Amino acid sequence: MSNLPRSTERALLVHDIKIYHFIVHGFIRSNKQPSQWILTEYTFGHKNLQTCEMWVNQLHSCLKLQVERPRNLLVFVHPRSGKSNGCRNWESVAPIFSRAKVETKVIVTERAGQAFDMMSSMTNKELSSYDGVIAVGGDGFFNEILNGFLSPRLKAPYPPTPPDFAHLAKDKGDSLIGGENEILEETSSQSEDQLPLISSPDQSQYRLSNLNSEDKAPEFPVPNQWFRFGIIPSGSTDAIVICTTGTRDPITSALHIVLGKRVHLDIAQVVRWKKTARSEVEPLVRYAASFSGYGFYGDVITESEKYRWMGPKRYDYAGTMVFLRHRSYEAEISYLDVEPEETNLTSKRNRQSSLFRGSKAPRKSERCICRINCEVCNEKPENAATEICSLTPHLYSDKKRWAKTKGRFISVGAAVISCRNEKAPDGLVADAHLSDGFLHLIMIKECPHASYLWHLTQLTRKGGSPLNFKFVEHHKTPAFTFTSSGNESVWNVDGEMFQAHQLSAQVFRGLVCMFATGPEV
Repeated sequence: MSNLPRSTERALLVHDIKIYHFIVHGFIRSNKQPSQWILTEYTFGHKNLQTCEMWVNQLHSCLKLQVERPRNLLVFVHPRSGKSNGCRNWESVAPIFSRAKVETKVIVTERAGQAFDMMSSMTNKELSSYDGVIAVGGDGFFNEILNGFLSPRLKAPYPPTPPDFAHLAKDKGDSLIGGENEILEETSSQSEDQLPLISSPDQSQYRLSNLNSEDKAPEFPVPNQWFRFGIIPSGSTDAIVICTTGTRDPITSALHIVLGKRVHLDIAQVVRWKKTARSEVEPLVRYAASFSGYGFYGDVITESEKYRWMGPKRYDYAGTMVFLRHRSYEAEISYLDVEPEETNLTSKRNRQSSLFRGSKAPRKSERCICRINCEVCNEKPENAATEICSLTPHLYSDKKRWAKTKGRFISVGAAVISCRNEKAPDGLVADAHLSDGFLHLIMIKECPHASYLWHLTQLTRKGGSPLNFKFVEHHKTPAFTFTSSGNESVWNVDGEMFQAHQLSAQVFRGLVCMFATGPEV
């Protein structure tokens, strides 16, 4: 990583010979978990002080040549996330940033929505002075920062919708958001110490425009290849960290950041058209990096708010209570069905590889897991003639159609990534990728209580098969729409409650960059 110049001033007397030494800080991989990195120190010594100084200077020169490393970072610390470990976790990794000579501006948030407000109100000039933003907290806190970054800057179309989709907005997904189309901030009834929240009474509305008459810096580009996000895990599940680094370890995450690692991450755009069946059409945009779920997932987060005093254990308790109620909800879902070859970029490659080896094609159930240097995520879309096409390549397929399903569902979920966590070692979808431009739409139809329990049990098993049930529908899609009827649940968008009677969603491929590499194995 780096060395400590002052250590050259120290000297050891060994057999009456003065030895000067310096320390190089680095890391080794854990034998038990290759994705976890462990700090280590290497001490070098020489009897000549000038020789030590020469090596120290040479090391500094080599480090300066590594242009991928960040130099200046903005750090938001959530003191109450998870088990209230935010400040303690930052204190444990702060020396790593100092040794690596990374300047950090640290902000410990004091209220819900503070990080969102600061990110959304920053000028281009202010934001350009940083190489990235670090969230010391959980997935919900990262979602707050992500929305604060994207909401005023990203200019993109609304999600596509089928011809019979009932919303009456002028845009209808065909033109860029901006101008007269505004995103209205949702007022929350939750107290300020409850997170994740991204609402603020000070910003009731904002435009999707990055222009500021007082901001003389060039427009901040989104997507941005240099500007990256990092997470020091301190939350209840930390699924994004586990999926991007392979482990839930603050030290490992800090090392990924200071070494300037980079991996692209898909981001889902969720547009609520109507809050309730009787509401007016008012499009409200949210962005999600991991998962959006309705029904069971929405009921769990709603129930868990009653037991915040329990800490992370409230999710287990709330999940049990919601499971026992075994509710289902009427809804109509349409999803964009694309050609099978496009929904599995590895299938064609695997078949070609199998033919080359003279072996049989891989079985349909074979999983292609997202790993470091993933070929699927690094695949360049052939039809990316423009920037927006590169973000949504699968929307421009000639072989796509809208498919529709209607009925009663225990849950409806859209996974951006696999969502692996300590309780679901393979996640919701084991072979989901970080940056392939697809959502995994999972619909759990109404089924017997015991059958649903068996499905949930499979999620907790390594190598389980939670999707291999007749009552489970799973589709890889770039976009979908949702309309509920009758009794309604709420949506859980990266841990935030989001009430929506009617919404549409799409995924932007590799929209943001993370300080990570993907899991090692």
